Amino acid sequence: MAPSPSSATSVSPVSVIRSAVDGELTAFCTTHRARLLEIGAELAPAMDALEAMLSGGKRLRPTFCYWGWRGAGGAGDDGRIVRAAASLEFLQACALIHDDVIDRSDTRRGLPATHKRLAALHAEHGWSGDSEGFGQGAAILIGDICLAWSDEMYQASGFALETLQAGRPPFDAMRTEVMAGQYLDTLEQVRGTSTREAALRVMRYKSAKYTIERPLHLGAALAGRLDALEGVYTDYGLPLGVAFQLRDDVLGVFGDPGTTGKPAGDDLREGKRTLVVAETLARAGKADADRFRTLLGTPDLSAESVEWMCALITDSGALKACEAVIEEYAGQAMDALESPGLDAAAREPLRRLVVAATSRTH
Repeated sequence: MAPSPSSATSVSPVSVIRSAVDGELTAFCTTHRARLLEIGAELAPAMDALEAMLSGGKRLRPTFCYWGWRGAGGAGDDGRIVRAAASLEFLQACALIHDDVIDRSDTRRGLPATHKRLAALHAEHGWSGDSEGFGQGAAILIGDICLAWSDEMYQASGFALETLQAGRPPFDAMRTEVMAGQYLDTLEQVRGTSTREAALRVMRYKSAKYTIERPLHLGAALAGRLDALEGVYTDYGLPLGVAFQLRDDVLGVFGDPGTTGKPAGDDLREGKRTLVVAETLARAGKADADRFRTLLGTPDLSAESVEWMCALITDSGALKACEAVIEEYAGQAMDALESPGLDAAAREPLRRLVVAATSRTH
């Protein structure tokens, strides 16, 4: 069921579309589970893992796609935009599953990561070979299925072929940019790059464009107004996307594990070259910076070391600097919403999304 045109005034901008997106994903998965099981009943655990990944999440990409559509004058109760927006959740699932394999993450949203779940399946059945290797390989394939189904769901959303073609440039750019951003993130970790410029470039492509800017562009394109609103949505989406990712990076170090679903200091153990890390190394004294750099990326980093690193991030002024960047970029996003070309129906929901994206605790 599509959201009602008036519902934006009574519930959060995410809730307006979330239940409708969930319904579309459930219907799609029900049909496609049957198709997979026709191939072989052994595929049931893979489908279970896929659906488990889809069941969580904030639904931000569909939300921004929907409000990009509304800001371009699209009708609030059009089921086609819900299906097209929901297809982005399959792309998100693909990115997360592959990201967890790359980062060797044990958990995602408080549950075993997909590759860990499939490794446990291997071990439980006593199959030959390496359980971890099986889990990683199976997870990569499940992520690939998600990528294929993202395209399939988009194409079957119900829009006319001409409209779907108009949406292809942002849809395709989004997929390319998130993969490129993930590669840059992986590269910066092995190169040990810890500059502000490198961190911001990764945030721009891995998160900002993929999470906010391109979904907005897609919504506008499907409503036939990308040319008119592309600049507005870029001016809003890029700074907000960076602020959103920076909040995520701060939570990756200081967040409550019970809320974030990740162990405390997990980003430090993974050695992620975030802006938090770059600011810390730029501001700390040489001895502290050298020690911080040595500890960063240690898989079995002790709780004491995590505590010391967190203290250095705070005492060096890096945390304060990052909070200032979040505030500055959130302000830039708010300013972009003053454009007269934006439909009034979306202006307040997009303002509220700035607050939700930058003030969150998980």
